[in-house]
Amino acid sequence: MNAPINTAASAESEINRLHDEASRLSTASKESLLGALAAAWQAGRLLIEEKERVRQKMGRGAWLLWVEQRFHGSIRTAQNYMRLAQTFPDVSVLQGLSLRQIYYRLQIPTEPKSRLESARGQPLPARILLVGKLLEEIRPCLDTHYATTEQLDSCRRDLRPLYEQLRRLFETKKAGIVLKNARIIQDKASRRW
Repeated sequence: MNAPINTAASAESEINRLHDEASRLSTASKESLLGALAAAWQAGRLLIEEKERVRQKMGRGAWLLWVEQRFHGSIRTAQNYMRLAQTFPDVSVLQGLSLRQIYYRLQIPTEPKSRLESARGQPLPARILLVGKLLEEIRPCLDTHYATTEQLDSCRRDLRPLYEQLRRLFETKKAGIVLKNARIIQDKASRRW
């Protein structure tokens, strides 16, 4: 009988230890993100000042040469840091965001984090995103083992108009009719909303 108590106590202890570690690491991660942003922002401010100094002293063409020879990052990184510093007058407005998120908001292209991101290419069309949201919403209805008869009937009633339109779209073989059906769906949807 003592074994389950000890196991429960040790599990409880381990759960709380892991929770404390997750909290500590989360705080450290947030501080690290802000530190990285602050460093990039400050580097951008200094690069802007140095660019002016180099241009005044050596002329317009010398700046890229200076960056190539003296800056440990790439020219693109220097430009990104400078744009970051020019866009935001104070680094404190960037709290809670990563450098990648800031670059995305500034529409600065970044290298993909993984092969999966590079394979994605173009963003998904809006209709695909809407289908994903719809499927997420109706997931309880799709799981017939857990849904009640009333829930299933309600989902069917709610989704019947969409089903009828999509059924016509998929059953039609001629391109002209498909386009006509797509326009009908679009017209009906715009009238409803």
